[in-house]
Order: sequence, then structure tokens, then C-alpha cells
Amino acid sequence: MNQNFKDTAKHQGLRRKLVNTLRKKGIVNKAVLEAINRIPRHWFMDSGFLDHAYVDKAFPIAADQTISQPYTVARQTELLEVEKGDKVLEIGTGSGYQCAVLLEMGCKVYTIERQNELFKKTSLFLPKIGYRPKKMVFGDGYKGLPEFAPYDGIVVTAGAPLVPKPLLAQLKVGGSLVIPVGEKIQVMTVYTRTSSTDFQKKEYGEYRFVPLLGDKE
Repeated sequence: MNQNFKDTAKHQGLRRKLVNTLRKKGIVNKAVLEAINRIPRHWFMDSGFLDHAYVDKAFPIAADQTISQPYTVARQTELLEVEKGDKVLEIGTGSGYQCAVLLEMGCKVYTIERQNELFKKTSLFLPKIGYRPKKMVFGDGYKGLPEFAPYDGIVVTAGAPLVPKPLLAQLKVGGSLVIPVGEKIQVMTVYTRTSSTDFQKKEYGEYRFVPLLGDKE
């Protein structure tokens, strides 16, 4: 992660171009686009890779993980359909970029990271740049955080071979789980809780994510 926290006119111009690219790709949620426009994505990457920070591509970070493609972050956030003040659970903190987008939108974010190396880095890094989740936990994302449930939205930032039942159980009625489901290729899937026992399922195309680690249930 880049420890040189500068945000120049050049960076800001590159962000505006990125936001225009996301619009052209179909992202319409104004709050999502404004959040991405405000966040210096280059801060979340090593300083040697600044040229890659505002390209719409995923990029490797520590622990064999990636900082997600900006379009993927925008799309998952848009599919959550959350508003300012909503309580959101993020599974897979990673670099902290997705978490920062949600915090910029005014969400109350609870986030879990399975990789200890990333957890240690990001738990120090996010507050340093002004982003403070309600809770950041080192643990198993498949289990969620039941002690803080229910959530208005849950977003999973890694590919899951199956949908963890504990995450569905931790949704509010009306809340949505956005999760890429599959092995080598995932289908972006949204489960919206319609009652205490029922869920509506919708699918939104194929993606490629790093695998979600943990005890599958």
C-alpha cells in the first residue's frame, strides 16, 4: 500500500476519466460514482504501480489477493442498493478499497478479512487515511458476524463455491446479499430477503474472483 498520501490534479483527472468509463459501462448510481471519484485508489496500491491505479482492471496486492477492478467494485456496490446510514457487512476486506467506497457513501461498515497479513495492514491503513469501519475482524467470512446482525446489505468480495447460509440468516428483511458464486468462473448473484424464510434470487453475469477462504457451510 502506498504510504505517500498525495492526491494531485493529475490523479483527480485520471479518476474523472475512470468514472466516465464506469458510466459508459452502465454504472448509473450517482452515490457510487461520486464515492469512486473522491477516493484516491492509488493510495491502496504500492507506489511503483501508480500508472495502473486508474485503469479499469484488477491488480495484485499482498497475500496472493487482488484489489478488485473498479467496475466490479462499482457494480457490486450498486447491486447492494444501500443508502446513507445503512449497516453493511463486507466479506473480504482485502486492500480496503471496497470498504472505503461504502464508507464514502455513508454506510456503517463491518468487515471481515481471512488473510492475517492483509488484516494487519488494512486495519492500520484505513484509519490512517480517514476511513473507520464500525468493526474490522480477522476471521472466517463464511460465518459472517452474527453478533452485529441483521444487516441492510452484505457484499462478498471473493468467489464462493456455494452461498453461506449464515450470511443469508444475517440479512434484514428487504436487505440483499451480493455474492459471486462459482468455482473458476463466478456468477454475480443477488439474494434479497423478502420475508423471514424467503429470498428472491437474481443473476448478473460472469466474473472472475480470487476464492473465498474459510470453513464452508
